Amino acid sequence: MNVIAEIPQADRPEAPAPAAVVPPAAPLDMPVQDFGRLPQGMTERQMNSLNVWLARLIAFGGTAALAVFGFSQMLASFGAEPTLMQIALLALFVPTFAWVGFSFCGTLAGFLAPRLVTPEGPNAARVVVVMPIYHEDVAASTGLLVALARELADEGMADRAEIFVLSDTRDPEIAVNETLVIHAARDLSPLPIWYRRRLDNEDRKSGNVAEFVRHWGGRYDQMVVLDADSVMSGATIRQMSARMAADPRMGLIQTMPMLVGGETIFARLTQFAGRVYGPMIARGVSAWAGDTGNYWGHNAMVRVPAFAQACGLPRLPGRPPFGGTILSHDFVEAAALCRAGWKVRLDHDLRGSFEGCPPTLLDMAVRERRWAQGNLQHSRLFGIAGMRGISRVHFLIGIMGFLMSPLWLGLILVGLGLSATVLLSTPEYFPNAYQLFPEWPVFDSRRMLWLFGIAMGLLLLPKFIATFRAWARPLAANSGGRVRIFASAIFETILSALIAPVQMLVQTRQIFEILGGRDSGWNAQVRAGHMPGWGVVLRYHWAHVALGLGTLVVLASFSPAQLIWLSPILAGLILSPVTSRLSASPIFGRWARLRGLLVTPEERDPPAILTEAAAIARALPQPVSGRDSLLRLARQPALLNQHLQMLSPLPDDLPTAWHLARITAAAKIAHAGTRNQALDFLDRAETDAMLMDQQLLIRWSHLPE
Repeated sequence: MNVIAEIPQADRPEAPAPAAVVPPAAPLDMPVQDFGRLPQGMTERQMNSLNVWLARLIAFGGTAALAVFGFSQMLASFGAEPTLMQIALLALFVPTFAWVGFSFCGTLAGFLAPRLVTPEGPNAARVVVVMPIYHEDVAASTGLLVALARELADEGMADRAEIFVLSDTRDPEIAVNETLVIHAARDLSPLPIWYRRRLDNEDRKSGNVAEFVRHWGGRYDQMVVLDADSVMSGATIRQMSARMAADPRMGLIQTMPMLVGGETIFARLTQFAGRVYGPMIARGVSAWAGDTGNYWGHNAMVRVPAFAQACGLPRLPGRPPFGGTILSHDFVEAAALCRAGWKVRLDHDLRGSFEGCPPTLLDMAVRERRWAQGNLQHSRLFGIAGMRGISRVHFLIGIMGFLMSPLWLGLILVGLGLSATVLLSTPEYFPNAYQLFPEWPVFDSRRMLWLFGIAMGLLLLPKFIATFRAWARPLAANSGGRVRIFASAIFETILSALIAPVQMLVQTRQIFEILGGRDSGWNAQVRAGHMPGWGVVLRYHWAHVALGLGTLVVLASFSPAQLIWLSPILAGLILSPVTSRLSASPIFGRWARLRGLLVTPEERDPPAILTEAAAIARALPQPVSGRDSLLRLARQPALLNQHLQMLSPLPDDLPTAWHLARITAAAKIAHAGTRNQALDFLDRAETDAMLMDQQLLIRWSHLPE
């Protein structure tokens, strides 16, 4: 259809013939997997190297040894006949102690991380960079893609790389911003930028990517998956492509993204921790995971035929939160690739990988709610037929990352209950009337104090190892020098200690909500937050403050000595509104940066791709909010024509709901006297149908203002 012909002659913009918005279809079969049976086409698995098994011995054997040590020492502190409450304390202490020990042992395993190299030679693999978006700041996201396109062209990949924006946006006003921004970006990019917006959001992000693979997967060999706030350098993608092409069994290469762009104290705290501690953690995971690694959903390269063969995810039976769409699909896709015989590897040495970070504590809590549900959902997937043992370990680590909060809270409450029992009860020294010698209560406080000290050492030692490791590398010089990086590590440790008790209670509440059947839903990610008012933080944290003050009063009255080891937790709870609000302040973020605290190399010397992306984003059409986003199409025929050029042809087999919305939208537009009146008549689904139907949109634009 010639969309320009539908516009009155006087208003027709002078524009070149519209280019295709999507490439020709190249279907690829992607069957839905039956996790109760072995996958079809399963290939022979390769054994991991000796170094991988040694790393696993250190990581998991060391953790087991520490758990046994903690169990024996805690049991010894209770004596031969522990009480019920002491047994409960023991049951909570051992997994908590083991979890802390695992972080330390995983750090040690990192010394066995492999040395990875990029092979030289020709590489003709066709690469597509896909970015699924959902109600995003499209100018910022598209700026990243255009900057990446230019770097890929500079790396000599212009003839074999393309970019695909996969929109799941349902808000019509945001959708208009997408089409106009991406239309402008296509003229700035040396690579093709394709755009497709789905008619529905079936299976969320995993369904979005799967639909792309089924329609266009046959066009590509390798797929780079990005988030809306993430990007990788062109050199990094070229290296990943060469590594994957050189190993025909490599199914997925995951990078360790560096957090960038943080302005608030909370974001800078997360950013600094990820930059200093993250590489060491990545080395440990790479060492013990070997070729059975994990996938974090973005900043990774996937072999498209392998993904299509193994990663068609089924829906889980039952209702959310444990049934329905698999939320944390990335872990499951990695497990599916591994069970089919493909390699999944974390390449810890690739540094040109970046992503944004949550700006505030409250925004992080919203993200963690969905992550918690997705990880708990994995408890139903341990029985996948043919799944590798390490894939089950990845599932377990993800689940325990959230279950540790209620375990930690339970440990504290049982410990307080045990102390109260000792303080408020009168011990019975002669339970038997004919007993000659008394039975003294057994409670070895010195041994427990040593255990507490060991636990703190295991918790903090990896941070100091990473800090000292940074001293010996350019990271220290690029972060303000050794003194400032050490001061930043201390500052980060103190702030994290204040935030940790609040996160413990928030995650505990989330766990109980999920177990109670409450679904997280699907909301847009908060990329750029704002400083919440006192009313907001007080409403969110009042229970945390009340719990902290109540515990403080009780302990000060009955057992002041307990305040010594509980003071960091109580301080975090009582100060939670202040911490939550001030950590969300960009002003305090700038204050810290001016004093050289929490500074990362990417701040002092920003990567070229990020600098260029920011400049491109400013040059692109800026998003318009509200109804004006729609009305400008009718007021400016050139914009209307650009939007129409970005629409894909509607399929013949429209979903019933969408078809009905299209019919009712046409009727309401026909009865409206003005454009504004038509928009008043239309609901969101009907407005969306109008925006994706060329004839309806042109008919609406011809109405008077």
